[in-house]
Amino acid sequence: MFSARGGAGSAARGDWPAAGGGASSLTRRRLLGLSAGAGVALLANACGAGGDSGSGSGGAKTLSLVCEGGGKIELQPIVDKFQRETGATVTLIELPYEGLFNRLTSELGGGNASFDLCAVDAVWLPLFAGKLAPIDDLFTSAVQADLFPALVKEPKVGGHVVGMPVWTNAEVLLYRTDLFEDAKEKTAFQAKYGYELAPPTTWQQFTDVAQFFTRPAQKLYGTDVKGKVETEWLAHVLQAGSPGVILDDGGAVNVDNPQHLAALTFYADLQNKYKVSPAGAAQTDWNAAQTLFNQGSTAMTRFWAHAYRQIPADAAVAGKVGVAPMIGGSAGVAGIPGPWYLSVPQSSTKQDLAKQFIQFCYDNNALSLETTLGLAARKSAYQQYADKKGFEAFSPLLTTLDAPATTSRPAHPKWQQIVDSALIPMLQKAVAPGADYAALLAATRTQIEGIIK
Repeated sequence: MFSARGGAGSAARGDWPAAGGGASSLTRRRLLGLSAGAGVALLANACGAGGDSGSGSGGAKTLSLVCEGGGKIELQPIVDKFQRETGATVTLIELPYEGLFNRLTSELGGGNASFDLCAVDAVWLPLFAGKLAPIDDLFTSAVQADLFPALVKEPKVGGHVVGMPVWTNAEVLLYRTDLFEDAKEKTAFQAKYGYELAPPTTWQQFTDVAQFFTRPAQKLYGTDVKGKVETEWLAHVLQAGSPGVILDDGGAVNVDNPQHLAALTFYADLQNKYKVSPAGAAQTDWNAAQTLFNQGSTAMTRFWAHAYRQIPADAAVAGKVGVAPMIGGSAGVAGIPGPWYLSVPQSSTKQDLAKQFIQFCYDNNALSLETTLGLAARKSAYQQYADKKGFEAFSPLLTTLDAPATTSRPAHPKWQQIVDSALIPMLQKAVAPGADYAALLAATRTQIEGIIK
């Protein structure tokens, strides 16, 4: 899902109900939720605007659900089973990411949605929450106990639960086993650093290993540095122990606190000081990073867990990749989850059947793991597959998603504007030699305060 599924166009922006932005923002946004690896082909096969069956049409036992391409793949086996067992008909209306956002914006904003259910990216919840029906009765204590903590907190907006998580993801560590398990490499590393070569668990170990495997003459680098996406740096901010990323729980800007600075120093120094990543970090996004790793140009990459199963059979690293939890800082392992939620429009006349389907999706969440994208939301679903061959990324993903420091992005309606206007430009400047990290964060604080005032 991630790197290859970058979209284009304008969507996922700050102010309800306006939209804006460009191709890069869409690429980042899609990659956070459900998007890389299987990507471009899915968009190419998208169905456009889809049909208009929904609340105002069809029989009493029909439902329409708008989603993006990855969501359709994830939901199809559950839909098939629901139709067999209930006799109801569920139509999945597939839209590109931008088209889905625009349709939700238009129809939810107008209070007359033509669909009965919608798949909602996590960062859209603050925008659309006032137009979505509460589903508090589905969010029982038993349901919450089988969800990751961030996914329990995130869909509660304005005192009500407005979405049920159906899949989530997080970055883990992918590494080349042909390098890490080579006897000569192990001996050389032990001699140089005084400890055994293994998948790194801390910032220092990550830096050591990245330096060790950086061999420009061989066109090999220790890792990548992604200046064009914010999520990875934010994961390091949480690892440094920050009380939230960019905004604290009270909504105050904390982007220049010591933890943000420590994370930026670690992140950008990989490029500026240690030079362990290929040139062009300011323009490196998920697509570029995934390509670098698959072609064997990097020894490690911090990447979304689903990508492990998406490595092409003809890739240089095929069959030579291991997976470990995301690295940790002083606060331990942490990641930024990338969930999607199923929600019901307040205007829907089929809320009971829609909620029945949402409950069915939760009950049968593990069916999505057999799809080509292969993500779920429930802990038990991932645990069910964690020991199966081909699903080796699930145990590290579980560790990362369940880590105490793992936290969602801020629930702010202008979050995407903050990302596009402030965070990405700051990161691109930070990965340039001579960057003043503290000054960049101070300027970013002023800019963000202007956005959210």
